Amino acid sequence: MKFTPSLLPNLIQLIANVLVQNTEEVAALDQAIGDGDHMVNLQRGINGLLAESAGIAQLDWAAAFKKIGMTLMTAMGGASGSLYGTLFIGMSKATKQSELTLPDFAEIFSEGVQAVKQRGKAAAGEKTMLDVLIPVAERLRKGALASMTLAEVISDITSAAIAGMESTRDMVATKGRASFLEERSRGHIDPGARTCQLIICVIVNELAAQLPT
Repeated sequence: MKFTPSLLPNLIQLIANVLVQNTEEVAALDQAIGDGDHMVNLQRGINGLLAESAGIAQLDWAAAFKKIGMTLMTAMGGASGSLYGTLFIGMSKATKQSELTLPDFAEIFSEGVQAVKQRGKAAAGEKTMLDVLIPVAERLRKGALASMTLAEVISDITSAAIAGMESTRDMVATKGRASFLEERSRGHIDPGARTCQLIICVIVNELAAQLPT
């Protein structure tokens, strides 16, 4: 099964919806260990994408990923804008195909995540969005190499995203505002990991709904 950028406007709207639905929860997480502005910045970025979504749908994948990345960097600002922007721009640079299969996307997403690691000078285990992105990228590549069905990969990704998000609860933050709290950051889910998990899960749930039965 191949996907085209025409599905992006619907996915962007679904992401906007799920962020609104979880605003209070994420705000509470961010107030506990962050700057308190994560959700505001993220929604600003999504609103920027909503305004551009019709045009993005007309682009090829490389141009669409680049447009998404540049829009997020401009609209969001801050660390989150830089990291999400880097993710999509990294994916754009790795995209060579006009249509994406699962193996294509697994490689492209992995390149984007690697770009985020380099930009943020971070790795798994530091209580950031990478604790979701890295295991998701690994599951994607595993699924592609094992020739798993898309339905199986989607289920695997969902589990990886949720487990990655939950794993941040017991971590001590070493990056960002939360790192100043040191041991006191333990016991709280990272807000960036939570929103990253929400975004990934709403995307894969929608893709699962489109699979032929």
